[in-house]
Amino acid sequence: MQVILLENISKLGKIGDLVKVKNGYARNFLLKKNKALRANKENIELVNKNKSELTKKNIEVKNKFIEKANKIKNKKIKVYKAIKENGDLYASIKPKEISKIILDELKSEIGPSEIIIKKEINKIGQFEINIVLHSEVQTKIFLQVEKLDKLQNK
Repeated sequence: MQVILLENISKLGKIGDLVKVKNGYARNFLLKKNKALRANKENIELVNKNKSELTKKNIEVKNKFIEKANKIKNKKIKVYKAIKENGDLYASIKPKEISKIILDELKSEIGPSEIIIKKEINKIGQFEINIVLHSEVQTKIFLQVEKLDKLQNK
């Protein structure tokens, strides 16, 4: 399906670009979240006419995300987990749990879909977590996973 982008999307294109994507991606993500319009003559003219306004709006959104990224940039958060005898966690830590930890510890709301984990977090140690807030705004935090002692109530 051909769509015209209403905002910059990493690895896809910039505002006003005409791109061809899979139908499911277009319907379930781009169109549903108002990131694109179906490519037809009226929509192409509409986007070209409003391109400066869309760019201005994108810059405002980007600046908001830059502010949010600077608030959490390179922060270290700790989490205490029960571990097996071999040092592995009973269950790996997923983006949804990291999102909750960031909200509790850093008072910043980050969605699970914005969290990129390079390798599975299933042991104690320090892990780098990449956070993509916008196609042009990325940051990272560090997650320190430590052994939960029986006396701790975290």
